[in-house]
Amino acid sequence: MRVLLISTYELGRQPFGLASPAAWLSAAGHEVECVDLAVQTLPDEIVCRAELIGFYLPMHTATRLAAKVIPKIRSINATAHLCSYGLYAPLNESYLRKLGVETILGGEFEPGLVLLANGSRRDESFVSLDRLQFRAPLRSALPPVGAYSKLRVDGAAKRVGYTEASRGCKHLCRHCPVVPVYRGNFRIVQPEVVLEDIRSQVAAGAEHITLGDPDFFNGPTHAMRIAEMLHGEFPELSYDVTIKIEHLLKHRSWLPRLKETGCLFVTSAVESVDDQVLAKLDKGHTRADFVDVVQEFRRLGLTIAPTFIPFTPWTTRDSYRELLQLLMDLELVENIAPVQLALRLLIPNGSPLLELSDVQAVTTGFDEPALLHRWKHPDPEMDVLAAQALKLAAVKAPRRDVFRRMWNLVADRPLAENFDLMPRATIPYMDEPWYC
Repeated sequence: MRVLLISTYELGRQPFGLASPAAWLSAAGHEVECVDLAVQTLPDEIVCRAELIGFYLPMHTATRLAAKVIPKIRSINATAHLCSYGLYAPLNESYLRKLGVETILGGEFEPGLVLLANGSRRDESFVSLDRLQFRAPLRSALPPVGAYSKLRVDGAAKRVGYTEASRGCKHLCRHCPVVPVYRGNFRIVQPEVVLEDIRSQVAAGAEHITLGDPDFFNGPTHAMRIAEMLHGEFPELSYDVTIKIEHLLKHRSWLPRLKETGCLFVTSAVESVDDQVLAKLDKGHTRADFVDVVQEFRRLGLTIAPTFIPFTPWTTRDSYRELLQLLMDLELVENIAPVQLALRLLIPNGSPLLELSDVQAVTTGFDEPALLHRWKHPDPEMDVLAAQALKLAAVKAPRRDVFRRMWNLVADRPLAENFDLMPRATIPYMDEPWYC
């Protein structure tokens, strides 16, 4: 069967969600073409010859973009079977079916795509949490790694590869879109498969690797085995990972080895520095834990890249200012993309947040095209503040300058006199700042 796999957006990186199923489908004898609309156009002739078209939907932005593309594709090819797969596919089944999608796959989607291409399980929706023997992703049909976002470090731009050593998450943070699909389960990708994928990307020019697991330390022994194998074969290769504050504390004895094996920075979804909000989100850490991790990273010479959801139903003007103040006190202003100081809590379908009475009290209904439950802050001024912060986050200016403008939105006093004298050591970062 002629299969077309489409990605609309995956955080500025070469889509693992195309490369992995492409390997499975090719091994099953199917003809596979891949198109990443983030960096490519989609010629009509490719759409016309496809018999099965799969849309990879790993996140909110990708799904919103796909919803605009699906009707056009259906108008070009009225007979192809349309499928959506990835985290946001089962969460938005009803809306996707209205757009013409016939099969919805969640969880471990590769075998389901093969079954679909083989002619079975049509017009169904199912989430698989099977333990798979993975295949090394097939990346030859994708744009080169140089077409994607770069790592900026020490004044240089490095080509970045991307792979995954595990999927799902054993934690149940209420706001996380992984939870409604995996429900506390995670699945590892075999180390030899991960290394083979890294090997092929290095051969194609990757100078840095993002290990994009929802949490690299969900299986810490597995994770460190991957890190040791990567460093053993490619001692000059750097990498980055995502790890919960809770895990960074629990496994702090392994942090020096992360640095020694080439870990350049760790992204951590801190979300808030208000303990009340952290409890609502069921994050598993406190403000003090976050401060402890920052201090430990500084002692080790590791870089942390915190991410936040600063605007929630529980945010106040004072708590937003306290967040900015703490980031200054910890000298983290240069570590944080401005958009991370402007994001508003997103409540997708199936979110455990909807179980909270105070969330129920502020929600105004599900906006299907927007793929979220709308909510209004009890204090209308906070919604205005969130909109102002988001507008500032879009300004193309140095991080420190944007931070200053955000501070001025809530300032009850001027910035500290030493703000512009604080260390501005080169902080490694990806030049694609979006995160959802």
